[in-house]
Amino acid sequence: MVATLVICALLAVALSARVFLVARRGNVPCRLKAGDGGWRAGVARYADGELHWIPLWDVRLRPRHAIARRGLVVSGRRELDNGLYAVDCSGSTRDVSLAMSADALTGFLAWLESAPPSAYLDVA
Repeated sequence: MVATLVICALLAVALSARVFLVARRGNVPCRLKAGDGGWRAGVARYADGELHWIPLWDVRLRPRHAIARRGLVVSGRRELDNGLYAVDCSGSTRDVSLAMSADALTGFLAWLESAPPSAYLDVA
């Protein structure tokens, strides 16, 4: 009986942490597809020249994928169902696809284009 209550309490805390994560300012709902796997729901946020993707249903609150802006190339865009748009990304990271709303896609593309020219220079 006590173990059941503890498990329920832990699940409630994990769910409330996820709701807080999604509602937090600067985070956008974003699905990710890596390789031949399926779409996974999560939250994306921009930090230090990277897009951090955190899965929605995971015990850890740490980013599962960190996609660097440097060298990132958007190789294709397509419309999915439910008003989502997918972008195929390649470059410095392994090939991934991101699916997000039209507003979030506009923000993502603006983030990619807003890097200063010096950000792409390798300084030894």
